[in-house]
Amino acid sequence: MSLINESQVVLDLTGADRHAATRVLAERLVESGRCTDLDAFLADVRTREETMATGLPGGIGIPHARSAAITEPSLVFGRVSDGIDWGAKDGPATLVFLIAAPEAGGDAHMQMLPKLARALMKSEFKAALAGATTEAEVVEIVSAEVALDPAPADDSAATPAPAEPGKAADPAPASAEKKPLSIVAVTSCPTGIAHTYMAAEALERAAKDAGHTIAVETQGSAGSDPLDPELIAAADAVIFAHDLEVKDKGRFAGKPTVDVGVKKGISDAPGLVARAASMADEWAKDPSLAAKTTGPAAASGGLTTKVDSGMSTGVKIRQWLMTGVSYMIPFVAAGGIMIALSFMLAQIAIGEQGAIEIVKYGLGAEGEYDITQSFSVLSLTSWAALLFVIGGASFGFLVPILSAFIAFAIADRPGLVPGLVGGSIAFTMGAGFLGGIATGFLGGFLAKWVSSWKVHKGVRGVMPVVVIPLISTFLTAGLFITLLGRPIVALTEALSDALGSMGGTSAVILGAILGAMMGFDLGGPVNKVAYTFATTGLVAAGAVTDAPELKIMAAVMAAGMVAPLAMALATTLRPRLFSEPERENGKAAWLLGASFISEGAIPFAASDPVRVIASSVVGSSVAGGLAMLFGTTLRAPHGGIWVLPLIGNFLLFLVALAAGVLVTTAIVLALKSRDRKGVHDPLLSETAPAVA
Repeated sequence: MSLINESQVVLDLTGADRHAATRVLAERLVESGRCTDLDAFLADVRTREETMATGLPGGIGIPHARSAAITEPSLVFGRVSDGIDWGAKDGPATLVFLIAAPEAGGDAHMQMLPKLARALMKSEFKAALAGATTEAEVVEIVSAEVALDPAPADDSAATPAPAEPGKAADPAPASAEKKPLSIVAVTSCPTGIAHTYMAAEALERAAKDAGHTIAVETQGSAGSDPLDPELIAAADAVIFAHDLEVKDKGRFAGKPTVDVGVKKGISDAPGLVARAASMADEWAKDPSLAAKTTGPAAASGGLTTKVDSGMSTGVKIRQWLMTGVSYMIPFVAAGGIMIALSFMLAQIAIGEQGAIEIVKYGLGAEGEYDITQSFSVLSLTSWAALLFVIGGASFGFLVPILSAFIAFAIADRPGLVPGLVGGSIAFTMGAGFLGGIATGFLGGFLAKWVSSWKVHKGVRGVMPVVVIPLISTFLTAGLFITLLGRPIVALTEALSDALGSMGGTSAVILGAILGAMMGFDLGGPVNKVAYTFATTGLVAAGAVTDAPELKIMAAVMAAGMVAPLAMALATTLRPRLFSEPERENGKAAWLLGASFISEGAIPFAASDPVRVIASSVVGSSVAGGLAMLFGTTLRAPHGGIWVLPLIGNFLLFLVALAAGVLVTTAIVLALKSRDRKGVHDPLLSETAPAVA
């Protein structure tokens, strides 16, 4: 069955806005039997629109989504005489394609959707659609571009076919003044249905017009065919037009790279090609530019950092630290959860003293406590001991990994060795996460300094494998052992003693402060400071069952769950106080909040920052303070309700969480009720749920 038929063409499309127009188009799919649930499909389209507007330059709208309500890949075309605002900066859309794809895909037809996306970049295709007088004519125009059968070979001169994935497109004749270049590119968008392929088509046309060859790897919904490594090796420049992380980015290391969002690839492809050509020319004149490339893909084999080179020093410091924390967290999660499970099993197997007894087990411990000699498949105690030993081993890497990847974020791959060795020494000396942070920064800056040395070309080859790691590691470890280590150990012990002595009011205040920080910017810098304080504190907790750091982690997680859950509850209780997109976001916020993803409340804070943030700060502070007061503990750095069995005093944890959610909900509803100006447009309320 074809993607489009005459019943799926609306030559006089109208609508109060793009959502109303999309409903008209989607109703045609219901009539043709290709959509089984109109509201479900429209909700999926709306979710896609909220991710990124689907209006494109040139008067085009391409609402699209994958949906379980769609039975087969389909297109619906609408032509608007006066135009409808579809989010494009250059004006309203007059040509609209609704692209509907089944949730499970459908390989044959999904290969045709990219062809439509490419066709929309052709002026002759758009002109033909604008001038069509009948539905049958539109179907013929579209089918000619999106046919399942390949076009005859002799038609290739009339309409240049897009290059096969991973193969270079033929260039137009180059002028005598300009040398033709070889360019490779990658395009991708959040859903990979349209923008991915439209950007590819635009880049191919722009490169051809400029007299260059280009090969584009489309990392879209139809899968991706990786570029030939020989093409990449021979390329003069690289263009990334993407909204998703480029897969296997390290393939393009050492090449001049233009890196932009996918929409830029559609709207300014000639400009991107010109920038790539300019960079290629600049690099050709100065070969040292390739050697100076220090991007994460260039030297680290796919390892990535959270560092933006254009940021201020203060922001970079936070990003360096967050890079280390992000690589440390999987070790925290694996080790912490296994230790928690170990304690649970030990209490079942041994009794109340189980958590105390199980810590005696280890590799090479004396007598029956040597797990390598005494493990029994039928013994619950043995399984508890095994989990404890493995979890403890994972915890042993926390400080070295934190240190290594802080150094990596600063100096790229040369920073790994001094950071890892320095972190290991800091852990051995008992300097904790403060020692890891110190060796990470020290090792990173020293490695970067040594890397900058101007040396004889005969020495350059051994710099990365011998000279840089040798000198930077010696200096990092030596300085920490002889000068920095003891003061940091003393500071770590003082901090541990201070936290251990906290109780009553001081503990509640700390929990409230951390909770307020978690609720302030919902995943932003302040939130991350509180979260980093909690997760790095798990390093100091080790295998201690009631360490204060475990209470801090529980308080931070409870507080971080409050805002999204409160927004979900608020939209359920008083939906008319929220816009339709907010009500849709509220449904998703239930799961996000339950999973400890504070960012689930960001859409609400973005549209109404004062009232939402004020409510979130108060409620999150209540949750954090109560969690500390109740003495709840947690070893896992993430997970929300999914790690509930691992939370010490989990019933009281739920009480603290519920209190914070109710407080935030009550405040935000009270504040919004005072000013009804923020209520959604009545035109959008037709599909709103009824209010009891």
